[in-house]
Amino acid sequence: MSATPITPATGPAAPPGPLREFWASFSSNRGALLGLVVVIAVLALAAFAPWIAPYAPDLTNTAAFLRPPAWTEGGSASYLLGTDAIGRDILSRLIWGGRLSLTIGLAVVALSIVTGIVLGMVAGFARGATEIAIMRLMDIILTLPSLLLAIVIVAILGPGLMNAMLAVAVVVLPHYVRITRAAVIAETAKDYVTAARLSGAGLARLMFVEVLPNCAAPLIVQASLGVSTAILDAAALGFLGLGAQPPSPEWGTMLADAREFVLRAWWVVTFPGVMILVTVLAFNLLGDGLRDALDPKLKR
Repeated sequence: MSATPITPATGPAAPPGPLREFWASFSSNRGALLGLVVVIAVLALAAFAPWIAPYAPDLTNTAAFLRPPAWTEGGSASYLLGTDAIGRDILSRLIWGGRLSLTIGLAVVALSIVTGIVLGMVAGFARGATEIAIMRLMDIILTLPSLLLAIVIVAILGPGLMNAMLAVAVVVLPHYVRITRAAVIAETAKDYVTAARLSGAGLARLMFVEVLPNCAAPLIVQASLGVSTAILDAAALGFLGLGAQPPSPEWGTMLADAREFVLRAWWVVTFPGVMILVTVLAFNLLGDGLRDALDPKLKR
């Protein structure tokens, strides 16, 4: 008789890694998945705009003023979503406008999150008069209506895309400062920070190596939600003529140019508004999904 091979006993299955656990929690939220798909689609359209858009965003056609969408009476297959008052293709301008609007949103979030982390870390570690001064300044900013404050800043600096981005960054800055400060205060009370201090870690190492990585989850969630806020505020400033200036194909500027044609050319106003709505909703759904997946208390 042949001996039966003996196989070593297998232990319990290894727990899933953090990335797999995060994806399992995130993918269970259908709204978050839908938001992720839409965000990826909008990013792809913006990245490949020169190859996807049928026309240049500022190309005019004097024979196609206010032409309706292709599926309506009087429409043309050459202009799927119609044209505006000076014969520019709306579909091309929407695709190029996605690049501009997303650039505004991402740049505003990058600027505000970097500044907010620095101020929040300083307030959380310094405490005392420094913390009071920083947080009272943030409270003053929060007491003012966000759009009104942005309008005032742009009015002082002058209308333009860069000034609009700076104004929106100032408006959303307090949220990142408050989140970072609260997370820093919670983390500095934990044992690993005390152990790092006793081992001789300097202040810079404590702030950016020990504490900051453990504050990343709420900041990631706020950043994803902050992109939608920045896009909305930038579109509002563009609608008021204080943001991106014509002929830039920014969605808010497109709405401002189409105000006088609301009753006779519905497509000129509708499609930029729909793009703003869909993009902002997608980032909000994505942010909600990230919050549920990154917060252990909210995991199902």
